[in-house]
Amino acid sequence: MIIRQVEFTNEAGLHVRPAAVFVDLASRFKASVFVEKGEHRYNGKSIVSVLSAGISKGDKVNLIIEGEDEEVAEKVLLSLIKNNFTE
Repeated sequence: MIIRQVEFTNEAGLHVRPAAVFVDLASRFKASVFVEKGEHRYNGKSIVSVLSAGISKGDKVNLIIEGEDEEVAEKVLLSLIKNNFTE
């Protein structure tokens, strides 16, 4: 299991378009992907779940990835977030 704290720095946070990109990428992996904000954990492969997290610019969340391809998933998803979803 990999747990990484990440900060969302893109202007609009995790609104519909970047959330859709995140979910699309997360869904390509066999590993489970979760976003943890505060005491709540959200399914990173569900657009409804990710959007319900209400992630805004400056929010720090835990990215939790577990499964056989977790290291590749971590690298790809962290790159997406660090590059501000190419906005």
